[in-house]
Amino acid sequence: MKVTPEKNEQVAKMIFGSIYPLYLNRLVKNGRTKEELDQVITWFTGYDQKTLQAHIEGNITFGSFFQKAKIHRNAHMIKGVVCGYRIEEIEEEFETYKQCRQMEKLIDELARGRKMEKILRQEKK
Repeated sequence: MKVTPEKNEQVAKMIFGSIYPLYLNRLVKNGRTKEELDQVITWFTGYDQKTLQAHIEGNITFGSFFQKAKIHRNAHMIKGVVCGYRIEEIEEEFETYKQCRQMEKLIDELARGRKMEKILRQEKK
């Protein structure tokens, strides 16, 4: 599937704090914890726990959330299909949409029981 400018804008306008509880509920149902969710998000975004919590409680949009983030240098290693979109095929012009799908891929892997050391991608030495 192809990302459209409209879809990118729609995701950019969503409020992070309204989506976070949906991520958390899914993970808790699968035996994972808030701490694990926060670990994945802080790894991906570079936010510390205090800043992440402020974004959860605030009205920050996904667009601003990702603009202010320092996306992990290994984010390019996040590949696969999320919601019908192959992450590595999403064009750079739709950066917000791509980053949202990358984060959702990490959360999906967490929900499926993947080990944290596999989720938090490391360069092979």
